[in-house]
Amino acid sequence: MLYLNTKHIEEMGVNWSETIHVIRDAVQNYQLGHYSQPIKPYLRFKDLTNRIIAMPAYIGGDFESVGLKWIASFPKNIEQGIQRAHSVNLINDPDTGKLLATLHTAIVSGIRTASVSGLIIQECEKIRHLHEIKLGIIGFGPIGQLHLQMAHSLLGDQISTVYLYDINGVKQEKIPEEMRSKTKIVDSYEQAYEDADIFITCTVSKERYVDKKPKDGALLLNISLRDFTPAILDYNPLVIVDNWEEVCRENTDIEVMHRENNLQQEDSLSIVDVVCNRILQEQPLERTIFFNPMGMAIFDVAISSYYYRLAQKNGIGVQLED
Repeated sequence: MLYLNTKHIEEMGVNWSETIHVIRDAVQNYQLGHYSQPIKPYLRFKDLTNRIIAMPAYIGGDFESVGLKWIASFPKNIEQGIQRAHSVNLINDPDTGKLLATLHTAIVSGIRTASVSGLIIQECEKIRHLHEIKLGIIGFGPIGQLHLQMAHSLLGDQISTVYLYDINGVKQEKIPEEMRSKTKIVDSYEQAYEDADIFITCTVSKERYVDKKPKDGALLLNISLRDFTPAILDYNPLVIVDNWEEVCRENTDIEVMHRENNLQQEDSLSIVDVVCNRILQEQPLERTIFFNPMGMAIFDVAISSYYYRLAQKNGIGVQLED
């Protein structure tokens, strides 16, 4: 079995073009039905704000891979200087069940998350020809940092300004050097939100607070899923989810809007509609796009398999005996 940790992943680095392509391929296999993905259970105990999630999946096509992500999310950890998420990804041989790899690092999950966001940005760019982009990010922990790295790689000089806001302050050394001259650290979420062409939530917020009108035609990437009040529906956004059954639960913004505003699955589009059916081409340019990804296990298995194969190719990692 191959063992990979954070240092091994960092040694291989992140080629965002490749990881986004991995997610695109996974979406296409999802559309074709070449997958198995049970609804993920949430394990809770003692402090109910904490959770550990099991995410098993099989994905076919060129992946032909099966595995599991086991991820712990303890939001209060950041108050103690401990990272919020701790995870391990397992990859099995789909023919024999033999354990092929253990990826003991939360960074793979973060790369998956930012790569899904990158795929949606790519799809928007096809129809909206993004330029002079104002990018707003709230929450600048590991997920926010990876999103900024991804956006810089994907959009580069198309970004004119980056607005960063974090209730606990922004660590300036985590801003890519090439982006620092374009970056403004602001004092409120409103300053990062109201003029943003792309707005990304990467917080661990307990309460919803975003209730103001977004910029016309903005792309809202609701990564942390619990930041927008139902008032956002007043502005007629195009609601997109990765998987309705997954995202309409666990007190997400989508579940609250379903419960309080009667938002239904037929009122939303899926990531398949966007990537495979090119539904964005039918939307007016001034309409806000509101993407809510709960995170699908097939994406984690796909990204884990990608790094497993890359590590094999480059002789990276530690071989452990059974």
